[in-house]
Amino acid sequence: MTRLLIAFASLLCLGLAAFGFTAASPLALFDAIGPRDPGGRLAAKDQAFGEGPRRQLDVYVPTAAAENAPVLVFFYGGSWQSGSKDDYAFVGHALAAQGFVTVLPDYRLFPEAPFPGFLEDGAAAIAWVRDNIAAYGGDPRRIVLAGHSAGAYNAVMLGLDPRYVIAAGVDPKVIKAVAGLSGPYDFLPLDQDTTIKVFGNAPDAVATQPVTFAGPLSPPAFLATGDADTMVKPRHTVSLAAKLRAEHVPVQERIYSGLDHKDTLLALSVTFRAKAPELAEMASFLMRQSAGRTQYTMRR
Repeated sequence: MTRLLIAFASLLCLGLAAFGFTAASPLALFDAIGPRDPGGRLAAKDQAFGEGPRRQLDVYVPTAAAENAPVLVFFYGGSWQSGSKDDYAFVGHALAAQGFVTVLPDYRLFPEAPFPGFLEDGAAAIAWVRDNIAAYGGDPRRIVLAGHSAGAYNAVMLGLDPRYVIAAGVDPKVIKAVAGLSGPYDFLPLDQDTTIKVFGNAPDAVATQPVTFAGPLSPPAFLATGDADTMVKPRHTVSLAAKLRAEHVPVQERIYSGLDHKDTLLALSVTFRAKAPELAEMASFLMRQSAGRTQYTMRR
């Protein structure tokens, strides 16, 4: 079913292009035609958290009025080279329906922003949340981060290596937990075209890896992938989960049978939610952990 819908969207893109229309991505068309969770709504669009069009974010809120709700910042994937928050409204609605005030930021992409530019933008978005989210019913002291693919890297890295949020003026202890869906966390040596381009100029390659920063003060983590993922193989999830678990950090590790790389994203949608209990499990974990850490000491 997933492949049929993506194939349909791809054909529709080609059809639009043939008639002179700008071709949208298959994901954009999926987002446009798919049903929405009724428990969430868009509350604010294109809020600037920095200069330029890539530093804007959208806010989704539960339809039932809430005060001091936990805040979830979701980062999309795209190999740090593509993506738009406008294609992920289905994610915003789904997470808001689970009780989170949900923030979907854009961020600068390669080649404009090689590592660590996209992390700096993510930290700036979190600073915006701290300063503004109370107006939407969110608690700026209860922030969780989540993402898919490259966005999972962003979310997990911002949680595990506190330097970026500290530089943005944010206290790391407000980040109560992280969730990564099919994320790359342990990819040295840099031997793929994408990682060479995006991370190759970093002065310390080891400092680009989330597993490097897994320690006893790391936030609790929900880490999920699919056993059919050949793009970002499950070993990344297994490696990081094992490292965090060895440091006695709460971890929920899930490897869903039959899911590939895109499925762990699409399983958040109404259309494909039956593929895996990912949304419910992730939301439950993040909700439980959102009242978590009370202290933080910088690791060196």
